[in-house]
Amino acid sequence: MDKSYKYLGYFLLLLIPLTIAGFFKTYIVQFPNNFKPNNNWFIHLHAIIATVWILMLIVQPFLILNRKFAIHRTIGKLSYIVFPLLVISFIPQIIRILNSENPENIFFPGADCVLLIIFYSSAIYYRKMSPKHMRYMIATALVFLGPTIGRIGPIWFGWSEILTQNVQYTIIYFILICLIFYDKSKGKDYNPYLVAVGGFALHQIVFHIIFL
Repeated sequence: MDKSYKYLGYFLLLLIPLTIAGFFKTYIVQFPNNFKPNNNWFIHLHAIIATVWILMLIVQPFLILNRKFAIHRTIGKLSYIVFPLLVISFIPQIIRILNSENPENIFFPGADCVLLIIFYSSAIYYRKMSPKHMRYMIATALVFLGPTIGRIGPIWFGWSEILTQNVQYTIIYFILICLIFYDKSKGKDYNPYLVAVGGFALHQIVFHIIFL
């Protein structure tokens, strides 16, 4: 891991309180009543797999920092199983949305899946090139800001869907631009972040075409 990224794990830890805040009122606080038999089992399955994935994202940089390379590689190989399961866990939700009164909302899980697949596939392709691999994995972590901020905005602050999405994009762009300038100042390869900017820009364009 680049020495300049030695605190990456601590930043990724922010995903935990953000996820709790995003899903507290609509999911977490309803435990255990929302775990009754036949009560949207696919939501719980997705929540479990997504939680495992986020924890894997967080623990990996700590393992590198502490030179636990063997465990890091083992968890990396485990991701070959967990990531496909994560993507598959979106399918029941997508089917439910398609059969709902607002099928256009398929954009949210569908577009997020596309970004996750692109960034994760790129990270695996460059798995033997640690700098690129790490930066693409950071991009996958940023995708999870969508579902969290997408709930925090309207639930906690009463924001509209359009405002919430634009705030989400602004935060993601800000993070990516900061990372690009940081890498540029250190003479590092920031191209993965440019790919991420392009991916999220396309995400935003499609969102505005559908919902405006």
